[in-house]
Amino acid sequence: MTFESDLIVRFAEPADCNALFELVQGLAEYENLSHAVTGNSSTLKEHLFGSPKYAEAILAEYAGQAVGFALFFHNYSTFLTKPGIYLEDIFVLPEYRSQGIGKALLIKVAQIAVERDCGRLEWSVLDWNEPAQAFYRRMGASILEEWRICRVTGEALRELGRWGDGGRQGGQGRII
Repeated sequence: MTFESDLIVRFAEPADCNALFELVQGLAEYENLSHAVTGNSSTLKEHLFGSPKYAEAILAEYAGQAVGFALFFHNYSTFLTKPGIYLEDIFVLPEYRSQGIGKALLIKVAQIAVERDCGRLEWSVLDWNEPAQAFYRRMGASILEEWRICRVTGEALRELGRWGDGGRQGGQGRII
């Protein structure tokens, strides 16, 4: 059998959440961010398949084994007045790279974006991950050097959420 005939790219199902979370841990290890993983497969399952549903995942299986995934969710472009898809993570186990699996995952997410009449598909890539950047460029992506990601997490997020609730006063008036 050829490689392609053994590759299945499909929407994840609830029973896949343990395998998906193992792939998430593999991604974190690859990015030297294992210390940042604080979630678990149960919470992932709740967020992928519960109500509300926060994200969706695509699983790549080769010969019956989960070898890669893409996790995404909808966002919105006010300029386009269309929904978009934000690709939070795409990952293929190192021993299965350069075999078309990442390409198949990215194509599947792009097909979903087209089917849903999205105005764009976007994601972030770490500045040091030159192999991924080269792959994305080959797939037709533009890497927007002029944009920066802003992030508020943990205690800073909780503190920001307290503004206007008798906590810090930001001069924003009354928040209802």
